[in-house]
Amino acid sequence: MLPRNTQASGETRSAPARAPADTAQHGAAPLATAPAGNAAPGSGQTREAAPGAGLLFLREDEMRLAQDLMFFAYRDFTNAADVILEELGLGRAHHRALHFIGRNPGLPVSDLLAILRITKQSLARVLSVLIEQGLVAQAQGQSDRRQRLLRLTPTGEALERRLYERQRERLGAAYRDAGGPAVEGFRRVMRAIMDEAARGYVDRHAPQLVQGGGAARPARL
Repeated sequence: MLPRNTQASGETRSAPARAPADTAQHGAAPLATAPAGNAAPGSGQTREAAPGAGLLFLREDEMRLAQDLMFFAYRDFTNAADVILEELGLGRAHHRALHFIGRNPGLPVSDLLAILRITKQSLARVLSVLIEQGLVAQAQGQSDRRQRLLRLTPTGEALERRLYERQRERLGAAYRDAGGPAVEGFRRVMRAIMDEAARGYVDRHAPQLVQGGGAARPARL
């Protein structure tokens, strides 16, 4: 049946405008971005489009898909090391501690607590197991005797290396499959998801990833 679009008087009435399908179905909001290739007023030059300027909508289904990708990627990335950890009666909390202590020899306990964002009691239990198994050693700080500095023992270094190599296999395969531009995009997205303190940590360890030369000094964890 054709839509009814005429009145009894014989005058033709236009059908009401319909919202785009994506907006009606997903409640999407348009991004306030200028179209690519906009010319700056009076300059005679064409501005380069900002990243993401070509996207008209950030739809809910796209955000939901991003959540799915994050959940599954985290599950499978961490699962690559879980088999080794389970053999030793360890879990992912122990793995995270081994990773950051290995990346930062002499790391103060207070800094590890700030990185992991767990309670002091939880961290104490994690470190107790790692120290008892001879994987982590602690020493007093030189300037502050109350400070406890953490480092991996040779046994801890060997275990952390095994865990790294297991996860490197999965991550390396993904990098090779996706290619260089995708890897760079992945890094930019992951960095943008982090809060300021986490970005500061990453920027100190990988200064080549810092965006822009005039950026404010990153906060310290």
